[in-house]
Amino acid sequence: MTAQREWYEKDYYKVLGVAENASAKDLTKAYRKLARQHHPDANPGNDAAEERFKEISAAYDVLGDDAKRKEYDEVRKLGPLGGMGGPGGGPGGFGGPGGFTFNAGDAGLGDLLGGLFGNQGRRRGAGASGVGPQRGTDVEATLSLTFEDAATGLETTLYLTADSQCSTCNGSGARPGTSPKVCATCGGRGVTADNQGPFSFSAPCRTCGGSGSVIEYPCGSCRGTGVERRPREVKVRIPAGVADGQRIRIKHRGGPGRNGGPAGDLFVECHVAPHARFGRDHENLTVKVPITYPQAVLGGEIDVPVLEGGTVKLRIKAGTQPGSRHRVKGRGIHTTKHAGDLIVTVDVVVPTTLTDDQRAAVEQLARTFSPPSRAGAEG
Repeated sequence: MTAQREWYEKDYYKVLGVAENASAKDLTKAYRKLARQHHPDANPGNDAAEERFKEISAAYDVLGDDAKRKEYDEVRKLGPLGGMGGPGGGPGGFGGPGGFTFNAGDAGLGDLLGGLFGNQGRRRGAGASGVGPQRGTDVEATLSLTFEDAATGLETTLYLTADSQCSTCNGSGARPGTSPKVCATCGGRGVTADNQGPFSFSAPCRTCGGSGSVIEYPCGSCRGTGVERRPREVKVRIPAGVADGQRIRIKHRGGPGRNGGPAGDLFVECHVAPHARFGRDHENLTVKVPITYPQAVLGGEIDVPVLEGGTVKLRIKAGTQPGSRHRVKGRGIHTTKHAGDLIVTVDVVVPTTLTDDQRAAVEQLARTFSPPSRAGAEG
């Protein structure tokens, strides 16, 4: 993994508004809040919001990855000269015997010396467009699910309006029938060298902007960017057991990469509607089932509804108490790692009206019982 120039220049913690010791959970929470606020779909035509969204996504791409975050923290501790040290640059980390070499990623001293030798114009010029492949931006989407679909999982199609590979030029940026040409200035390397006596400066090529190629006849649809904003259909697989508010990452289905870079990711936030009868406790489903007083006293089999429809039999013991919980194995939510159960809470129903025969039977039953002990009861 190689540190990027932006790591020396940008405080990603400040971008996300979190402390440097923020937990992974706090980072994700801050990212979600800012991404929703500045997402292009929520701010159509607002270029500032789109740039802010890209900045937020770039920050989370680094801090949200443990390995990248660790390297980023180490680079930041070194300060603006951190990019010059280490092996590969000869003694002291410099360009090798006989001279010093500073490339476009060497912020700090490289820029300072470049200014001393009349090289101010190359401090941050074409390099801002990015030398070499660039990862595409992440895309945020929301999906509303029924309780049943969230429990069992499903395949569905999301309809998005987002950056996509240009359908006219297939992402090349060149008008159909033409193709980008290798930049004659840098020979396709994307950088040019400028010798200043004992110093050699490497900077992004001004002609091609660091891409290594030149588009003579830009595509009329995307104006040479290779990317257009248009409606997209993305098929996604929602796994069984997804919870309300859960965020699912679908790799490489986000914005297209630049200069041959990989696409970004698609993050889908799921909103699960409540069920009229069933509840949920992790992978377990919960349900309340009414029973009669005789069933509670005598025990026996009762019918219990299941999520997929129909009922299953549950045997309860004699003397079952109101509010007691009973388990039906394997009738909860099935995920790739675990099969949940159905947790049944029994509710003894006391009738509000009785027939004459029922009343007589209850009165006869009451005469057979002694009053319950009230010892220890509060007065």
